[in-house]
Amino acid sequence: MDPLTQGVLGAALPQAVAVRRGGAVAAAGGFGFLAGMAADLDILIRSGADPLLFLEYHRQFSHSLVFIPLGGLLAALTLYGLQKLIWRPRWPRLGFARMLLFCTLGYATHGLLDGATSYGTMLFWPFSGERLAASIVSIVDPLLTVPAALLVVTASIRRSPLCARIALAWIGLYLSLGAVQRSAALDMAGELAAARGHTIARQTVKPSFGNILVWRSVYEAEGRFFVDGLRVGLAPRVWPGTSVARLDPARDFPWLERESQQARDLDRFARFSQDYVARDPAEPNTVIDVRYAYLPHELGALWSIGLTPGAGPERHVRFQTDRSQARANLAALWAMIAPR
Repeated sequence: MDPLTQGVLGAALPQAVAVRRGGAVAAAGGFGFLAGMAADLDILIRSGADPLLFLEYHRQFSHSLVFIPLGGLLAALTLYGLQKLIWRPRWPRLGFARMLLFCTLGYATHGLLDGATSYGTMLFWPFSGERLAASIVSIVDPLLTVPAALLVVTASIRRSPLCARIALAWIGLYLSLGAVQRSAALDMAGELAAARGHTIARQTVKPSFGNILVWRSVYEAEGRFFVDGLRVGLAPRVWPGTSVARLDPARDFPWLERESQQARDLDRFARFSQDYVARDPAEPNTVIDVRYAYLPHELGALWSIGLTPGAGPERHVRFQTDRSQARANLAALWAMIAPR
């Protein structure tokens, strides 16, 4: 999820177990907040020569369950050294043992929270390379984050572990509601496919940006991906979308040499995208990740790769993102979330 939400949950858990005396609750929140964001430092693993390297390492080893003790230790060592550097006599000072506890608890929340989104997190690395995704919450959701953040701040000011426990309860309740909404979205998508006479080969549903009311449905049938928007729960509605043929490299890129770097990159991108990939109808040499778009019923991929015919055997693909219509699309999405 977004760094703020990661930090808030990372702060809430150590605050919930902190003792009330002194500034322990505030210190637990501060160090837990930083440790809760630390796993995303894997975004620094990237290469100017290989544009897909960061996709392979983001939410990989640093987000796995087995890495939690080491991640907590590294965060504690760093922050303990920082505490010694900036400490002032009037501030509460944590010993290393408590620092390690708070940082480990904060770090432990990161991968689990990311696993609740749809992006995919390697929780069981190195034993499994599968990216797990519960798809019950968007990577940014103010209704989840803002109440929890206010409770975490209140816990620090009032030295109240109870406020942090309420924050954890709110996060758990919201994620549970997201799971209920996802189940309803799957049912709606199944009914829609049946009405079209389709037999679903596989499907995915995920909340659209910033909410759990409007969902994106993508299912595969007859060699095509069908994309629709679904409003679940309050005032149910379907926004019929479009469809696109599932990528077939031999058909779509007959010129692509299978031993070339571009072909290997295409395979890597397909694995990252859980094989929900298709050729962009508007750009014949572009491959899109069908799972994501600003609007739940449109293709409009957030990211894609570009292939170059006639490129050398060692030439990489281009990684591309599209934010050109972000403001207009978000306004249209809001109209779907809160219709007048």
